[in-house]
Amino acid sequence: MSSLKVTVGDRDRLDQHTRSRIKAAQEGENLDGAQPVLNLDSYAELSRLLSPKNLELLETISQHDPASISEAADLVDRDYKQVHRNLSELEDIGVIEFDGDGAGQAKKPTLAYDGLEIDIPFAGSSGNVDAATP
Repeated sequence: MSSLKVTVGDRDRLDQHTRSRIKAAQEGENLDGAQPVLNLDSYAELSRLLSPKNLELLETISQHDPASISEAADLVDRDYKQVHRNLSELEDIGVIEFDGDGAGQAKKPTLAYDGLEIDIPFAGSSGNVDAATP
């Protein structure tokens, strides 16, 4: 596994990175070792990803390898529905994956990456961020 790089609102830099990867692939370069990037549109989205409850879930999955959503909920001492909602959101953005089909078989949450690397450039950054104006 590798780490997931998380950026906020810097579409120009992300587009430039994507174009350079496409060019490298067209030239036959091996991109297997390239770090995956998740670009969030706002600091509010980053805040949701890094909420204490989500981080607790990610840490619990890493340490205890729960066999199901229900077991994960028990480990964090939270309601199943809340944990299911949080894990579904984390799955939607690609931070976790579920093993099992859910049809009679428990859905086992697993980490998609070893960790998260947060990259937030402040100077000269552009994009759609929810920054407060002075």
